[in-house]
Amino acid sequence: MNLSNKQIQHLKGLAHSIKPVVLIGNNGLTEAVVAEIDYALGHHELIKVKINTSDREVKQLIIDAIIRETNSIKVQAIGKTLAIYRQSDAKKIVIPKI
Repeated sequence: MNLSNKQIQHLKGLAHSIKPVVLIGNNGLTEAVVAEIDYALGHHELIKVKINTSDREVKQLIIDAIIRETNSIKVQAIGKTLAIYRQSDAKKIVIPKI
């Protein structure tokens, strides 16, 4: 699924008020964490993930792995917080056609 810049901006606005639902700690990105992110995306469609690392390269590798493993779209990454989106069958979030 490809989204336009306007659609990404819409999702950023929606993501602003939500809290991180998954926290990645010292153990890094494990299969259990990926499964939890996958489950949360199926339930909420738009979630935030808190990545607890100060190394930029490691953080980028984790972000790339999350996007790849969950088949989601990166909405925004600010500091240690990542916002991602994946449309579910229920289509809870209506994205404007632009």
